[in-house]
Amino acid sequence: MAYETQRLEIKKRIALIAHDSRKSDMIQWCTEHHGELCQHVLYGTGTTAKLIVEATKLPVQGLKSGPLGGDQQIGSKIVEGDVDFMIFFWDPLSLHPHDPDVKALLRIATLYNIPIATNISTADFLLNSLYMNKVYERKLINFDSYLNRKI
Repeated sequence: MAYETQRLEIKKRIALIAHDSRKSDMIQWCTEHHGELCQHVLYGTGTTAKLIVEATKLPVQGLKSGPLGGDQQIGSKIVEGDVDFMIFFWDPLSLHPHDPDVKALLRIATLYNIPIATNISTADFLLNSLYMNKVYERKLINFDSYLNRKI
């Protein structure tokens, strides 16, 4: 497979998403990592963004609520190269009416080689990665070869 690279600057663009049962975990995590997070550009889905801003005063750009299209808005930002990685505290034990949107978001993030944290431990590791505070060249699949394949 052929690859190209995308340059991720020192100031990362981070998507913050949490299912209802995990919103308190997200707020606590953002509070604990306020000093690191305030150095980056933050996006969040609906209520999650609102709650983070209220609790931490972090500048989170709010999008639509997940079930109302927010997950798809984050996915679009990933495709456009406007999100560098995603912290998504999801609840694997609850049913969600927008589960297809969640799966589509995780699929897009994987396709575009976006680091994804779905729990606190992974979020801690990502935020403390060697690459967090320096430029990083992310490999992306060159989709031209995929699109031009013979069927």
